[in-house]
Amino acid sequence: MSDAKWSRLENAAKIFPSTTSREDTKVFRFTCELTEMVQEAPLQAALEETLEFFPFYRYSLRRGLFWYFYEESREKPVVRQEHLPPCSKLYHPDRHGLLFSVTYYRCRINLEVYHSLTDGTGALAFLRMLTIHYIKQVHGEGVLSHEALRNAVPVPERMSDSFARYYTGKKKYEKQKVKRAYRISGIRLPDHQIRVIEGTASASQILQKSHEYGTTASIFLCSVLLHAIHAQMPKRAEKYPVNLSVPVNLRNYFPSESARNFFSVITVGYDFGKNPDDFASVISAVKEGFAKELTEEKVKGRLNDLCALEHNLLTRMVPLFLKDISLNIAHRMAAREITMAFSNIGRVDMPEEMAPYLRQFGVFVSTKRMQVCLCSYGDRLTMGFSAPFVDTSIQRHFFRQLTEMGIDVELTANVQEGGKVHADL
Repeated sequence: MSDAKWSRLENAAKIFPSTTSREDTKVFRFTCELTEMVQEAPLQAALEETLEFFPFYRYSLRRGLFWYFYEESREKPVVRQEHLPPCSKLYHPDRHGLLFSVTYYRCRINLEVYHSLTDGTGALAFLRMLTIHYIKQVHGEGVLSHEALRNAVPVPERMSDSFARYYTGKKKYEKQKVKRAYRISGIRLPDHQIRVIEGTASASQILQKSHEYGTTASIFLCSVLLHAIHAQMPKRAEKYPVNLSVPVNLRNYFPSESARNFFSVITVGYDFGKNPDDFASVISAVKEGFAKELTEEKVKGRLNDLCALEHNLLTRMVPLFLKDISLNIAHRMAAREITMAFSNIGRVDMPEEMAPYLRQFGVFVSTKRMQVCLCSYGDRLTMGFSAPFVDTSIQRHFFRQLTEMGIDVELTANVQEGGKVHADL
């Protein structure tokens, strides 16, 4: 396809093709739950309309001599009823297919995306637009005001590479050394499947409890998670700290409307072997950790540090197969410092006219250890745990702590039948 458009991968996207595996497909899923059953034909029409505003979703991933790159694909995305386990593999090196899929199940629209294509904020922008166009298809143009329709249209900058825009080439910042962390282990589900447990709570109840501790919802829930992990740790494992990997949306620190990858990662944690295990002590340490890692200097330093390697002439001349090997080794080394990941996408803003048709949004990811992702719509905050393990002790401890604090939680999960895990959220 010699006349096809192509594009480079932005900085944060480069790690994903090299580290994708059957155990971790690097796919994440956003869901939108409606108040009515989803219809396939209007959803297909809405998808085609949405793709006009997100042309890079039509790209496939290709291997070059030195780097991976995107190339425009002729494949037509087709909406289907959900038929595969959550976060099934999207990137196949030999197929050059699209890196996203849209499915539906009962009242739920699913958007699954390969992480090299975009991050959570970018995927959410796509799902918002898809949902708006779907409701327009079903209920007519009059369901939205002209102003709301104008505000829903993505700006051209959403296709841009913000890493390239804000890289200054300044000296790297001093990275703090992180100790080897406690690793969660256990019997795994068959065939590299993941179990998803989604808790839904009142966002206002969570915020009220967070304010009682003088902090934000993210810091409060990070602390609850650390406490839950500690509750099932063997005593001998307390020599290792419990560390959480927390993605940071760089759009909060740099002016950017990019719908591609634009994030970095910080590490926050707690050493239960050296410190008190009461909740107040944990939340105090997490609050301090966030404040220390999210200074302007460190955020800019991490961005420059991330970009420096790809701008190094020697690195650029290394063949791709050697880059794959080195990135895989670096990824495995970094994983030793992390217990699990915690990601808060934040609030989903939708036009007010959409409220009668929307119930909630949710998000979770593929993983070979354990992760939790959060997002909220209206007063419904969803917390999606994904894990490859049979045991669910950490999830139980997490939600039990919330209910003991007076926060009501509604739980749903995918179900296992005949050795296969099926989505039934």
